Amino acid sequence: MTKDVIALTQRMPDPWAMLAGLLSGGPDKLVDTAGEDAVIRLCDEEGRPLVSVEAPLLVQVPGEAERLLGATPPVVPYWWTEARATTGVEEAERLAGTFAARLAALADGSAWPPEAAHSLAVVKTDGVSIAPTPATAQPTVDVLTDKVAVVIQDRPVIAMTAWLSDAFRTAAGAELGLQVVTPPGTTLSPAVRASLSNWPSRWVIRDEQDGYYDGLSGAVLRWQDGMFAPIEAAEATADDPRTPVAASYQEVAATSERQLAVTFRTVHPADDRLVLGGALESIWRELTGEPPAGWGTAEPANLPWSPRQITDLAYERAPEPTWFVVVGSPDRPGLATVRVSRTKAGVEEHVTLAFGYGSDEEPPVDALPRAAELLATRHHLQSMLVQLRKARRDLAIPPRFEGPGVPLAFVLGAEEVHHMPDDRARNTPLPQQPVPLGPKTRPAMYYPLPGDPSDLSGWQDFEALMRHLKGA
Repeated sequence: MTKDVIALTQRMPDPWAMLAGLLSGGPDKLVDTAGEDAVIRLCDEEGRPLVSVEAPLLVQVPGEAERLLGATPPVVPYWWTEARATTGVEEAERLAGTFAARLAALADGSAWPPEAAHSLAVVKTDGVSIAPTPATAQPTVDVLTDKVAVVIQDRPVIAMTAWLSDAFRTAAGAELGLQVVTPPGTTLSPAVRASLSNWPSRWVIRDEQDGYYDGLSGAVLRWQDGMFAPIEAAEATADDPRTPVAASYQEVAATSERQLAVTFRTVHPADDRLVLGGALESIWRELTGEPPAGWGTAEPANLPWSPRQITDLAYERAPEPTWFVVVGSPDRPGLATVRVSRTKAGVEEHVTLAFGYGSDEEPPVDALPRAAELLATRHHLQSMLVQLRKARRDLAIPPRFEGPGVPLAFVLGAEEVHHMPDDRARNTPLPQQPVPLGPKTRPAMYYPLPGDPSDLSGWQDFEALMRHLKGA
C-alpha cells in the first residue's frame, strides 16, 4: 500500500479543514508537531507518530503535479498538502488516505493516488502499535541503523521533496547514508540523482528476480551489516567474480529521444549589486526561446521564476550554501539544480541543466556558441561542459541502463584563459581549433568536440584536452 498521500486543492486548506482531516482517526488520536511546527503528526497515546502532515504548499508553476505524480491538478495556482503514513501500519496508511480525501472534499480538489483516498469515514485505530521511539522519531525514516537511514517510497517519481531533503540533511548530520527503496516502476528526478550517488546512499529497487538492485548502477544488493550493499564476492560466480548486475537493469530499450546536458560554473564578485540566476536564465532563453517557468528549494518547484527572490534567499542563508531546483514549461522539459556558495573567489554558482527532446525534435546545437558567449561575457563563466545523450525526453531516470552522454563542447572562461601560460589555451591537440568568444584582447575559448551519441571516442578527445590545459 502507498506510504504517501497528497491533496491537490483549489483553495488553501483552512484550519477547520485541517482539523477535520486530522480527526480521521477519531477524537482519541493525539496531535503533535515537528520541524519547527511545519509538520503536524497524528500520534498514538504514547506519542509515537502514525501520520505526518506537512504544511500546505502553494504551487504557482504549471506541470509539476503531472511531472511528479502523473496527476491532473486544479488550475494553477493550487495547494499541495502531503501526508506520510508510518510504514507497515495498515491503519496509518488508511488514516493518511482519509485525511487527504477529507481535505480534497472540503477545499475543492482531488487526492493522489485516487485509490488511497476513497473514504471519508473515521478509521478505526484501536490497538494500533508501531515501532518505538526513537526509531520513528524522525517521521521520514523507516529503518535506522548505525550506517544508514532507509526510507521506503511508492511514488511514480522520487523527487527532492521537502521531507526527503530534510532526510538527507538529517542523515548527513548523523554521518549516515540515506537509502531510498522503491518498486520497479518508479523513476528518479534528476534533482535527486547526485545525492544518491554518494556511498553508502543508494536508490534500491525491489525486484522479483534478483531481490534488490541499485537503480543507478544495476548492482545486485543484499541487506548486510546494517545496510543494502552489493553481494559479497563469495556469491559471485567463478567465471565472473565481478558484482552481478540485475537482469531488469539490463533490459535496455532503444530510443530516439535525446537529452542536452549542460554543466557550468560561474564566479561573481561579492557585492551588493549581484543578482543570481542571470546566467541560467540567459542560457535557458538562448536554447529554448523562453525563461525558466519556476523554481523552489524542493520539488515540486512552486514559485514563478524570479532571480531577485533567489538572490534574496541566498543572501539570507549566507554564509551557508543555498540549493534550489529550476523547471521549464511542460512543452519543453527542462530541469536544473543550482548550488550557490560563498568562497574566497567570490559567489559561485554551480549549475547542472538538462533539456529533453523527442524523436521529431532537434537539440539546438547551433545555439551553443552564442549561449556560451553570453555566459562568458556577461556572467563570469569559469567553465562549461555540454553533452548529448540518448535518454528520455521527460528527463526522468529509469532503473535501467542508459548510455552515457558524449561531449559536444567544452568552454573555458576568459579569466582562466588569461592566466594560462604561453598560448596553451589556443594550441590544443584537438583536430578542430577553439573558437574565441568575446573581446579579442581577453577572450574565452569554445572547444568543439565530436558529439556523436553512438561514438564514445569523444571522451578520449576531452581527456586529451584536459591533460593539455592542465599542462600534464
